[in-house]
Amino acid sequence: MVGSMTVIGPVEYILIGFPGNRFTGGIAPAIADLVSSGTVRIIDLVFIQKSADGTILSLEYDEIDDAEVAAAYGAIDGDADGFLDDEDIIDAAEALEPESSALLIVWEDLWAARLGAEVVASGGELLAGGRIPHQVVTEIIAGIQDTDDTDGSES
Repeated sequence: MVGSMTVIGPVEYILIGFPGNRFTGGIAPAIADLVSSGTVRIIDLVFIQKSADGTILSLEYDEIDDAEVAAAYGAIDGDADGFLDDEDIIDAAEALEPESSALLIVWEDLWAARLGAEVVASGGELLAGGRIPHQVVTEIIAGIQDTDDTDGSES
């Protein structure tokens, strides 16, 4: 603990889209691995669907019609309820095309909790942070490797 406040690592959300409502439980084991390894703690998890006419439907894992998918997400440890409100879901659904679905997850980055606590304890503050899209990273790395290959250097 830092002072009287419980140490909480950075909290972030991710929205994973599934065009054509092709949502399965295929990513549940990877999420469960993140939780069981102590990398993240699930704070909330909700499924969002947008129909052809733009109607938005949100579901908790136990409301999913497919029992296998519901069971896969039900096996993930975490609170998974109550953090997100209707406005959050509507905001997230704006990113969806009609006839698509998404999984919205809010999690605590447990891997960074100690660093966060030490930053606060030393009087520091996080000024910026962000994610670099996967495609951008792979293009940059490919460019670096191409440069290394053409100039004869090794990495």
